[in-house]
Amino acid sequence: MTSKVLPGTRAVVEKSAANPARLSSIRYVALKVLSALPMLLGVIVVNFVLIHLAPGDPVSVLVGETEPTPEQLAELYQKLGLDKSVGRQFLEYVGSILRGDLGYSYVLQNDVLGLILNRVPATLSLMLTSLIVFTVVGVLLAIIVARHPKSLIDRGGSALAVIGYSVPAFWLAQIILLVFALQLRWFPTNGMTNSRYTYEGWAYFTDVLHHLILPASVLGMRYLAINFRYARAAMRDALSQDYIVAARAKGLPEKRIVFHAFRNGILPVITVFGLNVTDILAGSILTEIVFGWPGIGRLMYDAMYARDYPLLMGIFIFVSIGIIITNLLIDIVYSLFDPRVRLK
Repeated sequence: MTSKVLPGTRAVVEKSAANPARLSSIRYVALKVLSALPMLLGVIVVNFVLIHLAPGDPVSVLVGETEPTPEQLAELYQKLGLDKSVGRQFLEYVGSILRGDLGYSYVLQNDVLGLILNRVPATLSLMLTSLIVFTVVGVLLAIIVARHPKSLIDRGGSALAVIGYSVPAFWLAQIILLVFALQLRWFPTNGMTNSRYTYEGWAYFTDVLHHLILPASVLGMRYLAINFRYARAAMRDALSQDYIVAARAKGLPEKRIVFHAFRNGILPVITVFGLNVTDILAGSILTEIVFGWPGIGRLMYDAMYARDYPLLMGIFIFVSIGIIITNLLIDIVYSLFDPRVRLK
């Protein structure tokens, strides 16, 4: 006896099956966003406490070697808000952050948010180039090596990964500068653009790219090694699973088999990519200092040297918000590759 499917019944069933998956995705994203709010509040509290516990007085740095009158000192304390209680300062600090006001730098005589936003393009170009390019290169090398385990190319790739992970970024930066910039003169020594000439359009892009190669290579070498090792281990594990053996037994093309293994093998790389975003900020500070790259890391170094507390607090908050948003996006992307995460 055969059962008949009424017209439109299959569409209703498919729609009802798709709704729970869509609702679970929305619920997952909403929970991740809500969980980020307490983290942001904690970052604000820690940032405020650390800055106020730091030794030194910003007013003494501002006045320098001059001898201001008591009235002038009182006016400076009032402008910086240091004449109020700590609790009052914290409430005003939280309120200003909610309004998008990160303060005013009396050392550089400019708005903190404006100073940070002016340095964001330089830092993003350095970070994204290092992360994306060297992550892709590391994953591609891992796929090639994973298909030939215990071979000469496998051992060579593993040795290079260990070297790339072990070499300190500041030491590698100085060696690369000595060899490729000072000795061979293939690349400029510092800066983001040529200080002698002003370029526009495609010439400007190539000039920035020419200055970007050395610092991006130094900053990305570590992440190439990390992603290579994680992707290699994940791909070797995925290629040894039963479904891969069954796919080969059915006669599927090797490219399609590698693609199916890649979907499972890429999951650890996505997780490591999110962790690398937080880790790369520390490396970018050293790299920007060595290469004179005009990014947020260099701005943070200058603010620390000048004890520019409003600028330091603004940079910490801006970077922390960026890290929280990045981790949120990484979690969402991870759930797209692995639906089991959002169905829990």
